[in-house]
Amino acid sequence: MSAPLVDIRNVSHQFGQLPVLKNVSLAIDPGSYTILLGPSGSGKTTLLSILGGFVTPSEGKVFIRGADCTAVPPAKRPTTTVFQDYALFPHMSVGGNVGFGLRMQGVDGATRAAKARDALALVGLAAAFDKKPHQLSGGQRQRVALARALVIEPAVLLLDEPLGALDLKLRRQMQDELKAIQKRVGTAFVHVTHDQEEAMALADHCVVMNDGRIEDEGPPERVYARPKTRFSATFMGESTILAGTVTGAENGIVTASTAVGPISLPGASPAGATVALAIRPEHLVLTEAQGNVALGAAEVGDVVFQGSFKRVLATSTLDPALQFIAKTSASATVQAGDTIAVSCNAQDIILLAD
Repeated sequence: MSAPLVDIRNVSHQFGQLPVLKNVSLAIDPGSYTILLGPSGSGKTTLLSILGGFVTPSEGKVFIRGADCTAVPPAKRPTTTVFQDYALFPHMSVGGNVGFGLRMQGVDGATRAAKARDALALVGLAAAFDKKPHQLSGGQRQRVALARALVIEPAVLLLDEPLGALDLKLRRQMQDELKAIQKRVGTAFVHVTHDQEEAMALADHCVVMNDGRIEDEGPPERVYARPKTRFSATFMGESTILAGTVTGAENGIVTASTAVGPISLPGASPAGATVALAIRPEHLVLTEAQGNVALGAAEVGDVVFQGSFKRVLATSTLDPALQFIAKTSASATVQAGDTIAVSCNAQDIILLAD
């Protein structure tokens, strides 16, 4: 197994008396696209700042390419950061902006211009070399910032909410472009976002953060399908959560008592344990399908048309505190006020320690 490109070891940090990172360890592989995902205040931006050298951690070490970079300033470490506000120089041409890092490294003008043109071509802006930043759209300025970061060939490219200022359509277009550019250059990208859809669209390594800690990490498919914690199940996409107590466990099958009755599902947990059962919206069936686990009846409170599907919110008639979140086909006739049966396949229920 190859050594990680980035090795963050037992990093903690506090601002004054406020702890913002709590014993975080993380390995990032060469060529990977890592997303740091979490709500405001989870510590993701502080971790990125520590990786970029803008913040020195209170405790712990940061190794890049095997070298201890914990106290190395940003300009001296093999990382570059792309900020949300692009930070382009308005008085410089696009080519000048892209070549600025090379200029600081003492690269001669002709080589600088050639490399800047190559970097702009990489992001689809070859014709913008002589323009000024104010002549470009938001998405184009974002790509210029990306070209400026890539032209100095960093080992790790750090992106701090880079798409946050863009509208939805442009954000999705830029997600596709970012992924394609990352695959072409092969540089490891570490990207901070609070947008779960963005994380799933881009990442091959998803790191879910909460309250200064890593809650879950792995391929986005695994983090979504089999989250390790209740927080991960509710932040990385939506889930219906059923509280339960384990009444029996045998041969890989756990039975839990819940507000909608006993439920048996695959898993391992000791008798008497308090657990949470998570069900993704696409796995809830709005009928009593044969062979499924019956979850009782529910009254539909809201139906939201979302193009390819309808999002249904319904309250259990057995437990008013339990709200089902379901996805159903766009053509379904369900509407607010309906009473419906709810069920799901036992294999699709996720068993979590509460």
